[in-house]
Amino acid sequence: MVLILTAIVFAAMGLVLGGGGVYLLSLGGSPFFLVAGLVFLLTALLLVMRKASALTVYGLFILGCLGWAIWEVGFDWWQLASRGGLVIVLGFLLLLPAVRRKLGPLHRREGGIAASMWPVALPVLVSLCVAGYSMTHDPYGKSGTLPMEVTDANPAYGSTIKDGEWHQYGRTPFGQRYSPLTQITPDNVKTLKTAWTFETGDVKQPGDVGETTYQVTPLKVGDTLYLCTPHNWAIAIDAATGKQKWKYDPNVGLNPDRQHQTCRGVTYYADAQATAGAPCATRVYLPTSDARLIALDAASGKVCESFADKGTLHLEQGMKYNPAGYYYSTSPPVIAAGKIIIGGAVNDNYSTMEQSGVIRAFDVHTGALIWNWDSGNPTETTPIPAGQTYTVNSPNSWSVFSADEQLGLVYLPMGNQVPDQLGMNRSANVEKYSSSVVALDINTGQVRWVKQFVHHDLWDMDVPAQPVLLDLKRDGATIPALVAPTKQGDIYVLDRRTGQPIIPVKELPAPGGTIPEDHASPTQPISELTFRPEKLQERNMWGITLLDQLACRIRFHELRYDGQYTPPSLQGSIIYPGNFGTFNWGSVAVDPERGLMFGMPTYLAFTSQLVPRDQVPPKKQDEKGSEQGLNRNDGAPYAVKMGPFLSPLGIPCQAPPWGTVAGVDLNTGKIAYQHRNGTVRDMTPLPLPFAVGVPGIGGPMITKSGVVFLGAAVDNYVRAYDLATGKVLWKGRLPAGGQATPMSYELNGKQYVVQVAGGHGSIGTKPGDYVIAYTLP
Repeated sequence: MVLILTAIVFAAMGLVLGGGGVYLLSLGGSPFFLVAGLVFLLTALLLVMRKASALTVYGLFILGCLGWAIWEVGFDWWQLASRGGLVIVLGFLLLLPAVRRKLGPLHRREGGIAASMWPVALPVLVSLCVAGYSMTHDPYGKSGTLPMEVTDANPAYGSTIKDGEWHQYGRTPFGQRYSPLTQITPDNVKTLKTAWTFETGDVKQPGDVGETTYQVTPLKVGDTLYLCTPHNWAIAIDAATGKQKWKYDPNVGLNPDRQHQTCRGVTYYADAQATAGAPCATRVYLPTSDARLIALDAASGKVCESFADKGTLHLEQGMKYNPAGYYYSTSPPVIAAGKIIIGGAVNDNYSTMEQSGVIRAFDVHTGALIWNWDSGNPTETTPIPAGQTYTVNSPNSWSVFSADEQLGLVYLPMGNQVPDQLGMNRSANVEKYSSSVVALDINTGQVRWVKQFVHHDLWDMDVPAQPVLLDLKRDGATIPALVAPTKQGDIYVLDRRTGQPIIPVKELPAPGGTIPEDHASPTQPISELTFRPEKLQERNMWGITLLDQLACRIRFHELRYDGQYTPPSLQGSIIYPGNFGTFNWGSVAVDPERGLMFGMPTYLAFTSQLVPRDQVPPKKQDEKGSEQGLNRNDGAPYAVKMGPFLSPLGIPCQAPPWGTVAGVDLNTGKIAYQHRNGTVRDMTPLPLPFAVGVPGIGGPMITKSGVVFLGAAVDNYVRAYDLATGKVLWKGRLPAGGQATPMSYELNGKQYVVQVAGGHGSIGTKPGDYVIAYTLP
């Protein structure tokens, strides 16, 4: 019976691999799977015939499979295991005495004499030895050490706050995510303990959209932390104890048309002219998912009714079209030179008649409009008269701004005009400002310079991250620099006065071949400092077993793929890096004293398929907003179907690592190291601690002592890394996904590190409502 069942298993494998292998070969793919299918069928036949040669045939196949796997991927354990794991498991099945006793000319004797196990045992042993070696030898990544010598003992931070404070999203308007504190060091960080845990009470609701996420970085001012929650509650917490001081709920409700339900942070302001302790002398500005900006008294949480309309600024003003849930602000505005400057997120790929992407500066005290910069009408920055509207659907800026008050500039990471994947009928202004960093005059809103990173963007490669400002030393001179991480993996290092590259940028040829109504740019820019991945090949396809790897290889050939910037198509195209981004809103952290950068490059391929309007199904009543799946593009000739490039088991089709950490010396523009980051512990039914290198979304934070803190990865940990080498020094288990950027502060002589753990709907991490502070014992 065992023999027959084994033969059935081998026959089934042979039919699947053989049939799939024929189709793969017809697509121009590898012949291996057809050969493998035939071997499995031959082995099954020999088992039925009770031939001991079944063991020899399969043993030779094991060796052939091993040789093929090494030829394709070298000694990468994760890719070897994908190719050989199931083959070896089935080899163990043939080694069972109950199988071998039924094989060969002696099987009819009394008691049965088992066929020799060595034709299979030796190849299995060789394979296990190779697997053991490959587990100690990781061909991926780069090891090195960043120089830790101080090159600027008095770096510019963009503000004069005390070392133990954290007043803005990236600590200061320069967005460096750098703490000058030194109490926690590479030597003692391993002793970190939880100081306190606070639960906000704002948890994901059954009626929430899928992409309900908790991405906040708290602020610390004096003895208080200020933060917001996914449903835009503003909360003040005692920084020493984690006890709530006050809470304000703006009652944003639920709207199934919102693509995102999140809040990345609030903005703090202290009025230097106000009497200390007077109401609203210090304020917290709260952006909401129903397009409001609300001013709150930082001491009490009460609304500051002297601001705008009884404390509320209505951001939908001036919009020609205003469908509820299509426009909101997910990021904290920046305050500079007495102005609060804010953009907004516009739902991707919903409609051609959406709100404007206008950027506006309001008087920080009164809420009066001072200037407006609309990328669809970029030269007219005087506040628009009553009754007029901004350009419909112009490129927006949804992420965090940076500012340099000395230079009088605010820096905007720009998105693109929706539909993201359709470029016909874009105006010259749209083509100029999409997917760029734009520097505006803080006082007038006029453009001082623009640097574009993607031409005629058809891939949703908007600039997602806050530009990071620092001064770099070059040839004895100090250069005010701007570091812009991008979704496509480039790190642009520019002179922030002019936008001119400090690290060279060149143009490379890009694929063409769009739908007839559109066109693609013949070239695209690339920075010499880049984390762009190599072009995918069939051998880069992955799977837990040969079966799902075969499915991924078939899908790879079915989709259109000519490398990076392959245009979207009717057949479906692979977009790699995908619109999840190599870098996203978490940005990078820099050490301004040493000129170093730490980031988290992530690698996930997506697919993008255009759907003709007459093939778009009617909207369902219970349909909720999402960037994945079918995006309708109402008013455009095509909808678009998007999502990550996954196997039938829901695992990325491309081989890991999918997530890494990396260190860069910005003084030289050289990458010192890049390592896999994170485990599959929370991606699989079993808590397996395999360090594959998993995706993440969030950002890092550096301390002066050379410790980097980062949550972000889809396993629920916050980790401490050695800035010099990128090696993990400590990790703390989180009760939910840690897709937020940590921060650090000092109070009563103690340094704390705070990580928010609330999960991220679009990557499926565990939701929660936790704010956790760590400190030394």
